[in-house]
Amino acid sequence: MRLHRLAMTAFGPFATTQRVDFDVLATAGLFLLHGPTGAGKTSVLDAVCYALYGEVPGARQSPGVTLRSDYAAEDTTTEVTLELTVSGRRLEISRRPAQPRRKKTGTGFTTERAQSGLREYDPRDGAWRAVSRSHQEIGEEIRQLLGMSRDQFCQVVLLPQGDFAHFLRAGAEARGKLLGRLFDTRRFAAVEERLAELRRAAEHRVRAGDDRLLGIVQRISQAAGGSSALTPPAREPGDAGLAAAVLEWAALARSDAWERAAVAESALGAAESRTAAARRALDDARELARLQQRFAETRRRAEALEARRPAYERAREALERDHRAELVAPALSLRDEADGAQRAAVADRDRARELLPRDLLDAGAEQLASLERRTRQELGALDAAGRAEERDAAITAERAGLDREARADQEILAEAAEWLAGWEPRRHALLGAVERAQEGAARAGRLAVQLEPARARRDAARLRDTHEAALATAAGRAHDASVRAGAAREHWLDLREQRLNGMAAELASRLTAGEPCAVCGSAEHPAPARTVAGQVDRAAEERALTEYRRLEEARRAAEDAHTAVREEHATARARAGDDAVTELASIARQLEDEHTEAHRIGAGTHAAREALASAEREHDSRLAERGRTEQRVAARTSRRDALEREQAGLREQLERARGAAASVAERAGELERRARRFGVAADSAQAVERTALRLKEADDRLATAAFRAGFDTPREASRALLADAERRELQRRSDAWQAEAHAVAERLAEPDARAAAGQPPAGVEVAGTVHDTAERVLRAASSAAVTARERAAELGRLSRQAEAEVRGLGPVREEYDRVARLAGLTAGTSSDNERRMRLESYVLAARLEQVAAAATVRLQRMSSGRYALLHSDARAGGRGRSGLGLQVVDAWTGRARDTATLSGGETFFASLALALGLADVVTDEAGGVRLDTLFIDEGFGSLDDQTLDEVLDVLDSLRERDRSVGIVSHVGDLRRRIPAQLEIVKDRHGSAVRQRAVDHTR
Repeated sequence: MRLHRLAMTAFGPFATTQRVDFDVLATAGLFLLHGPTGAGKTSVLDAVCYALYGEVPGARQSPGVTLRSDYAAEDTTTEVTLELTVSGRRLEISRRPAQPRRKKTGTGFTTERAQSGLREYDPRDGAWRAVSRSHQEIGEEIRQLLGMSRDQFCQVVLLPQGDFAHFLRAGAEARGKLLGRLFDTRRFAAVEERLAELRRAAEHRVRAGDDRLLGIVQRISQAAGGSSALTPPAREPGDAGLAAAVLEWAALARSDAWERAAVAESALGAAESRTAAARRALDDARELARLQQRFAETRRRAEALEARRPAYERAREALERDHRAELVAPALSLRDEADGAQRAAVADRDRARELLPRDLLDAGAEQLASLERRTRQELGALDAAGRAEERDAAITAERAGLDREARADQEILAEAAEWLAGWEPRRHALLGAVERAQEGAARAGRLAVQLEPARARRDAARLRDTHEAALATAAGRAHDASVRAGAAREHWLDLREQRLNGMAAELASRLTAGEPCAVCGSAEHPAPARTVAGQVDRAAEERALTEYRRLEEARRAAEDAHTAVREEHATARARAGDDAVTELASIARQLEDEHTEAHRIGAGTHAAREALASAEREHDSRLAERGRTEQRVAARTSRRDALEREQAGLREQLERARGAAASVAERAGELERRARRFGVAADSAQAVERTALRLKEADDRLATAAFRAGFDTPREASRALLADAERRELQRRSDAWQAEAHAVAERLAEPDARAAAGQPPAGVEVAGTVHDTAERVLRAASSAAVTARERAAELGRLSRQAEAEVRGLGPVREEYDRVARLAGLTAGTSSDNERRMRLESYVLAARLEQVAAAATVRLQRMSSGRYALLHSDARAGGRGRSGLGLQVVDAWTGRARDTATLSGGETFFASLALALGLADVVTDEAGGVRLDTLFIDEGFGSLDDQTLDEVLDVLDSLRERDRSVGIVSHVGDLRRRIPAQLEIVKDRHGSAVRQRAVDHTR
C-alpha cells in the first residue's frame, strides 16, 4: 500500500482545504511530521484512517466527538480525499461525515447525511471511473484489499509507540488482548468457550442423573421402612462408585422385603381361621336372642290389642252411618251452593243500585241495558276530539321551544356583532407582536455569531496573561537543567576516558594462573598491569552515565515545558492581540446581555404566530356562525305562522266537543263511568232472578234424597256425615286393629319362636367380645400383609428404575469425562497441561515468537548488537497463565531479563523494533500486502545522539524497495537530521500544512 495524495477540508483543526503530497515526501524515504502541541499532527493520521475505514482511531471516535473543524466557515463542507495504490490498483477515496448545513428554505440548520465515494484510475484511457458510493461496499472493498481491520491498520501502519512501550512491560493477559485483537484469534477463544459450555452441560447432566439416582435411593429407603439393617450408601453426586453401591444396596432391601412379606402372609392365614370360627358362634347366639325376644314381644302385642276392641266397635258403627249419609251428600251440596249464590246476587244488586239516580232505583234489567247502549254510542263520538286535543298540546309545546330557540339565536347574533366590531384592532396588534418576535430572533442569531469570537478572545487574553508569568520561570528552569546536564555529561565522558586508559589493569584483574587470556589467548601472564590509585571501574562509569541520563531527561523535559509554554503563550497572544482582559470581558458581557434579551424576545415567535392563527380561525368561525343563525331565524318565523293557523282550527273543534267539561278527556271519563254503572246494575238484576229459581229446585231434591237414605229429616243426614279427615282416621284405626290381630295370630303360631322361648337366655355379649378380638387381630395381620406386599412390589419397581437410571447414566458420565479432559486441557487448568497455557495463548505464543524474531533483527542494529527480544513460554508463578512471556537478552551480560528493566531510551527503540516486527508479521498474516508507507508516532526525545543515529539508520533501511517512513515528533534535533518535512502551523483561524521536500538536484 502506497499513499499518494491527501486532501482535508474543514477537518479537525484545519479550517480550509489542506493538501499533502506523499509522493514528493517519499522521494527522501524518511520525512518528518512536526508542529507545536495541538496543531494537528495526529489529525493528519486521523484523516488517512478516516478515508480508509470511515472511522478515526481510539477515543476520537467516541459518541459526541465531531470531526468537523470549529474554525471552518458555515458554508464549507467537511471532506477528506485520499489517493493511494494498493494491490496494483490506484484508487481515490472521498468521505464526508454527517454534518450540519443551513436549510435551503426557511431558517435554521439540518443535518446532512454522511457520504462516501470510491474511484479507480484506468491507465488504458487515463481517466477515473466511479466504483461505488455505498459506505458498506467501500469499507468491504478496502478491507479485502488491505487485509487488515481498522485496529490492525492503526497498530501496523500508524505505529503508536506508547502502546508498545506498555506492551513491553505488560503482563500475559494484557499482551494477549492486543495480540488477539491484531491476529483475530477469536475462533480459538470460541473453541475454549464451547468446550467449557459442553463441560458444564455434561457436568449438569451427570449431576442431574446422580440427583435422580439419589432420589430413588431416598424413595427405596422410605419404602424399606427404615430398617436398621439397611443403611443407604453415603455417597455424593458425581461419585464414580455411586451406581454400583446403589444397585447392591437395592438388591439387599428387595430381598429383605420379600422375606417380611412371606411371614406376614402366614400370620394372616391363621388370623382368618380364628375370625371365621368366632363369627359363626356370634351368629348362633344372635339368632337365639332374636327368636326369644320376638316371642315375648308378640305376647305383649296380643294383650294390648284386646284392650282396644271397644273403640274398634264404635268406629265401625260411625263409618256405617257415614256411608248412608254419603248418598244424601250431593243434594246437600247443591242446596248450600244455590243458597250462597242467591244471597251473593242480592248483595251485588243492592250495591249497584246505590250508584244509580233516584229515578232508576226500581228500573228493571232491560231498561238498564238500553241506557248503557246509548251512553256507549255517545262515548265513541269523542275519539276524534281527543286526537285534536293532543295535537293542540303538541303545537303549544313546539311554539314554546321555537320561542326559546329565538331568544338563544338573538344572543348569538348580538355576541357575534360585538366581537366582529373589535376584529381589526385585535388583528393589527397580533401582527405587530409577530413582527417584533421575528426581529428579536434575527438579532439573536446575529449576536450569537459575534458572541463566540468575543468569548474566545477574552479567554485567550486571560490565558496570555497567565502564560507571561510562567514563561520566565520555564526559561530559567530550562537553562538550569541544561547547565546541570552539560556538567554531568562532561563528568561521565571524563570517567569513561579514565576507565579506557586503565582498561589494561581492569582486564589484568580478571586473569587466573593457568587459564587463557581473553585478549591474547595465552595461558601465561608474565607482566600483568597494575591497578593505580584512583582507577575508575565499571560501576563508577555506569553511575555517572545514569546520573547524566537522568539530568538529560530532566533537561529535555524542562525544554519541552518551556517550548510548550512559549507556543501556548504565542497562540493565546495571536488570538487575543494586545487588548486588555477587562476590555474584552466587557465587550463579551455586553454581547451576552444583548443576546439574552434578543433570544427572550425571539422565543415568543411561535406563540405570537399561534395567537394570530387562532384569532383568524375564530374570526372565520364567528362569521360562519352568524350566517347559520340568520338562516335559522328566517326558517323559524315561517314555522311559527303555520302552527298558529293550525291551532286556531283545532280549538274551534274542541269547543264543540267538550261542552261543559274542562276537557275532552274529562267528558269521556264521565260518559265511561255512567255506561259502566248501567251495565253492572243490569247484570246484577238478571243474576238475582236466576239464583232464586236454582234455590227452589235444590230444596225439592234434598228432601227426596234424605227419605230414601233412611233419615227422618235432611238435618239428621247432615249430622251423620263425617269430615274427610275424621273419616280417614276412623278407617285407619279400624284397619290397623284388624291387621294387628292377624299378625299377632300368625306370630304366636311360629314353631321356632315357641321352641326358643323354652330355652335359657342367649349369651350374645360373650360371643361378641370373642369375635371383636379376632377381628382386630385379623385387621392387623391383613394390614401388615398388604404393607409387606406393597413394600416388596415398590422396592422391585424402584430397583428397576435404579438399574435403568444407571444404564442411562453410563454414557453420560463417559461423555463428561471426555469433554472435561478436553476443556481442562484447552483452558490450561488440566494437570496434563504442564505450562497452564490456554489454547488461544498457545496460538498467540507462536505469533509472539514470530514477532520477537522479526523485532530482534532491527533491535540489534539499534542497540549496536547488545539487545535481542526473546519469547518465553515459561510457566508463570502462582495461578498465572503461561505462554506470552517476553524477555530481553543483554549480550554484554549474556543473561535474559524482564523487559520492564529497560531504561526510557532503551524502552523506546525496543518498542519501535517490536512495532516494526509486528507490522511485518501482521502484513504476512494479511496475505503479504506490501506496506510502502509507514508512520511512527513520537518517542524520539528519549534517545541520546548515538542511539538516535542508530535508530534513524534502521528506519532509513526501511526505504528499501522504495518504501517511505514518516516520523511524527516535535524533537528539535530531528528537524536538522531529516530534511523532508511536513510542518503543521496553528493560529487563531485554524491550522495549516507546510510541505518541504528535499532538492535532489544539488
